[in-house]
Amino acid sequence: MRLSSGTHLLLRIGTGFTLAFIYIPLVIVVIYAFSEARTFEWPPPGWTLEWFEKALNNAGARDALWYSVKVGLLATGVAMILGTLASLAVARHRFFGRETISFLVILPIALPGIVTGIALNSTFTQVLGIPLSILTIVIAHATFCIVVVYNNAVARLRRMSSSFEEASADLGATPWYTFRHVTLPNMRSALVAGALLAFALSFDEIIVTTFTVGVGDETLPIWILNNFSRPNQLPIVNVVAVFVILISIIPVYLAHKLSSEVDAGGGAHTAP
Repeated sequence: MRLSSGTHLLLRIGTGFTLAFIYIPLVIVVIYAFSEARTFEWPPPGWTLEWFEKALNNAGARDALWYSVKVGLLATGVAMILGTLASLAVARHRFFGRETISFLVILPIALPGIVTGIALNSTFTQVLGIPLSILTIVIAHATFCIVVVYNNAVARLRRMSSSFEEASADLGATPWYTFRHVTLPNMRSALVAGALLAFALSFDEIIVTTFTVGVGDETLPIWILNNFSRPNQLPIVNVVAVFVILISIIPVYLAHKLSSEVDAGGGAHTAP
């Protein structure tokens, strides 16, 4: 479809407004990270790198970062296993209630975080009697991380012909051998993209985490929230926020690049 020059101009203006709406607040946070003021002051009175040094030497921020990384990796691991199994069941088998199961798997991503948090907190503390700890956070994060892994995997399986797997079975391969040497190689990039998105989603989560974190534990987003109202910590919070932005961009960019390369390649390919 060919568009007129006026339509092209409107689309460019609309795209510019959209990007500005999303990224101007992030740019302001980056600017404040280099400001020598201890409070939000616009325009910044001067520039300094002092807050970066203090942020790197802040034990609380370092501990919270490591805690977030551990939670993100564990939640992503759980989501990879369960999301992949669910996608194989839905995309490769026909059974009663298949679409209902697909709907139930993706539902947690649409629920308000506070509802999920309250439900999980009540389940852990009142029903199961489990003390809040890193285990409860990992389980809580996995409930919505599964969705991105499942969506990526099931989309790939639906685009991939099942004839390769049928041919492998006809040649006498076991289901496990077929999965390992035929199905998995064709799913690999989709699973990696899903894992990267799941980690980014877990790393940034704060609402569900607030209801499932143990006493004395802090993920990095919670550390930022707790220190945001402390005047002496505000410049360091701005610097940590910049690091969070950078850390979040990397997995999302890699996942987007993987997905784009697969779409450009077009369809499945056989394993060597």
